[in-house]
Amino acid sequence: MSHHTAAVPGATWVARGAGALLSLAVAAIHVTDQGGITATVDPYYIGVAYRVLEIAAVVTAVLLLIGLVQLGWLLATGVAAGPLLGYVLSRGPGLPAYSEDIGNWTEPLGLVSLAVEGVLLLMSVPLLVGSWRNRDGRANA
Repeated sequence: MSHHTAAVPGATWVARGAGALLSLAVAAIHVTDQGGITATVDPYYIGVAYRVLEIAAVVTAVLLLIGLVQLGWLLATGVAAGPLLGYVLSRGPGLPAYSEDIGNWTEPLGLVSLAVEGVLLLMSVPLLVGSWRNRDGRANA
């Protein structure tokens, strides 16, 4: 069980709880941006991407809370990095059939999203790398 909490230094309840809350915040922000649970954003592929992100964020929170930290921190990295990349692409050059956010860098919900995702990314990467190092160290011992 190299992916379990007890095997990962630094993966305390506080870090795992914070990671879970941040992941759930990412999901909530994107549900809000989409207009609610039953609404979807156009074009279709953006709406699907939102749903995949929202589900992944909830799964991430569950994994962190039940102690599957390697997989949890790996997913947390994606839950944070994916929307950050989407924010830059949608506001910079735009995305296919989706140009309404080009240049809209200061949208309040977008800025909250950036802050939450940035903190989650800064938290998840070192904890993920630490979990890999710990696993490799035990395998060699």
